[in-house]
Amino acid sequence: MTAGAPRPGLWQVYRELTEGAVHTDLTHAFRPGQPHFPGFDDEQRETPFDLDRGDGFTVHRYCLVGQWGTHVDPPAHFVAGARTLDRIPVSEMVLPLVVLDISARVETDPDATPTLDDVRSWERRNGPVPAGSFVALRTGWSRRWPDPVAMANTDEAGVSHRPGWSADVLRHLIEDAGVTAVGHEQSDTDPGLAVSEGDHGLERYVLDRDRWQIELLTNLEGLPEAGALIVASWPKPYGGSGFPARVFAIHR
Repeated sequence: MTAGAPRPGLWQVYRELTEGAVHTDLTHAFRPGQPHFPGFDDEQRETPFDLDRGDGFTVHRYCLVGQWGTHVDPPAHFVAGARTLDRIPVSEMVLPLVVLDISARVETDPDATPTLDDVRSWERRNGPVPAGSFVALRTGWSRRWPDPVAMANTDEAGVSHRPGWSADVLRHLIEDAGVTAVGHEQSDTDPGLAVSEGDHGLERYVLDRDRWQIELLTNLEGLPEAGALIVASWPKPYGGSGFPARVFAIHR
């Protein structure tokens, strides 16, 4: 190929996409001792081969649950017979990114959830939420990571006060807008008040509609509310019901 000649295939598109773009990592690095669902065991990590011990290479053995750190929940996490991780096509892993920001409200009300007015306000500024997009709920909650007490924010009665989604907004995004996936900074789809009562109805709703989600996102504060792309990828365990994910945004 001569200098200045058009680049073949998608190379030119890649160049145009990445020149001047910012890549923002939306993923917490996972490790033993991090906050997790009380019913899960902590991560166990061993080093069967170690350069520091004189071995020729370093290898780690990881023992952890699928829903660990920043992770993906496929429909099969809550719905029997639904799509598992290996059945989600890679075409769903690069999507337009919508950021719905309620972080200012959460600062004064940790139980805050998004409203349809929040969505309408976003749409007045940016147009309709794109079909096939990924909608991330920005709450600012990831600033509390990795403090388990701050993440849970539990009162003296044992009730957790942390933000989450609302039924009205999820119904609009899935049924009307036709989004592919959602994500959030906290550890649950449902707000803390509901989770404290054992209610995971909103998470079940999302997964029962054959959508997937990413939990425990971070660094959403550096993103534009519209115009970015999100890349979400994970290993491909056969029949997998969840796994740590690597998620990042490309934006200007």
